[in-house]
Amino acid sequence: MTPEEVGQRVVALLAPAEATPSVSGGQAHARATVDVPPASWAEAVRAARDDAELACDFFDWLSAVDELAEGFAVVAHLWSTTHRHGLLLRTRVPREAPVVASVVDVYPGAAWHERETHEMFGIDFAGHPGLRPLLLPPEFEGHPLRKEFVLASRVAKPWPGAKEPGESEAGGGRRPIRPPGVPAPGEWGTTPTPSGAGGAGEGPRGGVPARPARERPARPAPGTRPARTARPAGGPAPGATEAGPPADTAEAGPLPGAPGGRGPGAARSGPPADRPSREGPAATERADGDGGTA
Repeated sequence: MTPEEVGQRVVALLAPAEATPSVSGGQAHARATVDVPPASWAEAVRAARDDAELACDFFDWLSAVDELAEGFAVVAHLWSTTHRHGLLLRTRVPREAPVVASVVDVYPGAAWHERETHEMFGIDFAGHPGLRPLLLPPEFEGHPLRKEFVLASRVAKPWPGAKEPGESEAGGGRRPIRPPGVPAPGEWGTTPTPSGAGGAGEGPRGGVPARPARERPARPAPGTRPARTARPAGGPAPGATEAGPPADTAEAGPLPGAPGGRGPGAARSGPPADRPSREGPAATERADGDGGTA
């Protein structure tokens, strides 16, 4: 049977009760989804199991979704091991009195699923043999999967993944966004603010110390230039040094061969003895014979 045929079959079995068929997912993951009224919840589950064409003999899971003002959606997924098709049954209960019939007598394996849903969402399953706590300690207060439940762990210790790229412990970067369920600083918490700390959330419920503000230099007005440092009268420009010979050159004296130098002798006007002249070897021998004069 196709998902559309499975949904139409459930609607026919529940008549004259109002049921709305649809298809969830797509391709290989397509599932027939049928919305039924809360009064027909247990009847729809039993019909899906006992009907020969549906034959949903395997109970997969049961849970709920918090739809805020629209109440809670209770969802159960059933599977047929014979015909290899699935079925999603869904009903909606009001937020003020979330009660729906238990299906433990149809599928005994639904007992733990209904206990968890009751514990996490606060939905009562009429006819369940014992809605005892399953995951939380008996003294726990509230229902953690309701959207108005305060995430206490996020207030006591920030979530590591809440930091945006570029942020640091000293602040800066984009302003972090509180995850859903985390109140503003000072609205909830039991840790008192240290004495003398001008923190956010000071009061009977305490809070956290405020982050110290960083001092930033004032920005110049648009179109203005920063003032320049005044130059002293008769002196060099700021950052400049007085021109003069390098210290090592002045102390060492004139270079050898320069006028007034203390080198081994005056510079020769001809080429050196080990370098041939441009005029040829004869000119080089003549220059060596007459002391560098032509």
